[in-house]
Amino acid sequence: MTLLFSYGTLRQSEVQLTTFGRELAGADDAIVGYQLDWVTITDPHVIATSGSDRHPILKPGTAADSVPGSVFEITDAELAAADEYEVDDYRRVEVPLRSGKRAWVYVFAG
Repeated sequence: MTLLFSYGTLRQSEVQLTTFGRELAGADDAIVGYQLDWVTITDPHVIATSGSDRHPILKPGTAADSVPGSVFEITDAELAAADEYEVDDYRRVEVPLRSGKRAWVYVFAG
């Protein structure tokens, strides 16, 4: 199993169903060293799935910064499926969580 951290739309059950075909069981955690910002999405498919054109994004911050969210256990195949839904301005990186675990997360690359 692979850990995936979400701070935004992937926490919504309809986005999980569209992306993975199932609802995910998650645990509260936080990503350390990042700040939350917002971006406007123009992709109609993403807007239809999430219900919004405004999406949160992560940007590198200081060691004192953290962003709350959920950590999910998914398969490698599900992680690959999540990669297909990400837009060009995002990249997947492995990051430390407050719990001491490490998880994949999508961060703003633009």
